[in-house]
Amino acid sequence: MIKAIIFDFGQTLVDSSEGFRQAEMESQAAIFQDLSINDHDSFMNSYRRIRKAFHQESNLSRVNIWKAVYQEFSREAPLVELLKWELAYWQTVERHTKVFPEVMDVLKTLSNSYEHLGLITNTQGQTNTHAHRFNNYPSVAAFFSVMIVAGEDDVPPKPNTRSFIVCLEQLGVAPDEAIYIGDDWQNDVNGSRDAGLFPIWLKHQSVNRNYPEVKEDIPVIYTLNELPPYLEKLQQKIQECGVNLHLQPKTEDVNFEEDSKLECTMSDDILL
Repeated sequence: MIKAIIFDFGQTLVDSSEGFRQAEMESQAAIFQDLSINDHDSFMNSYRRIRKAFHQESNLSRVNIWKAVYQEFSREAPLVELLKWELAYWQTVERHTKVFPEVMDVLKTLSNSYEHLGLITNTQGQTNTHAHRFNNYPSVAAFFSVMIVAGEDDVPPKPNTRSFIVCLEQLGVAPDEAIYIGDDWQNDVNGSRDAGLFPIWLKHQSVNRNYPEVKEDIPVIYTLNELPPYLEKLQQKIQECGVNLHLQPKTEDVNFEEDSKLECTMSDDILL
């Protein structure tokens, strides 16, 4: 039985892709000018390499990334300026962030159909903690009974499983009673699956980004409007077949085409 639907925030409920692009361009230009170097290609290669390394460690602090860039070029980082740029960075992101148009209707539908809605998002790595931007969207936040900022309050950032476990404990549901929807392969799909939840990968059709190519079969949707009917059919299979909510790398056992009849598998697990 599906009892809880849990979401990521950025690029799942809101689109900040243009904001991040603009904020990155502005901060890169400011740092390059301050370093007073001539080789822009070398600077960008170093910047991207350092940023990627920090992101792989789930360290999203812009200040820490920029400090490492200054260190790369044997320069002392101007902390006061970095803090100003960090504030400007998130202001730029916020100016260009918009809630996906289908979000409010989908959340309303799901809140009427399932016991709990939850949210797990990674910290933004800001110097001012507890300043996550979902606080700027009270109408969206109102749907969630539990909201976890992974990376704060001694909860490690995703993909560490601890944030998912904490959310489940606060909701009072078991891992196999929960669905998790997010856009990031490592943080959201792998993190939630490792914690025992059922992941759904959102590759929103309006977001221009490169998603990793993976061999495993994971349920994928391209707009949140696809989520309620998908979950309805999934719930139907659970009830009719008496199976558990569990993901395996297989897709042929359930056909989710319109007007199709759900077929039960011989396994005690749901295979999607």
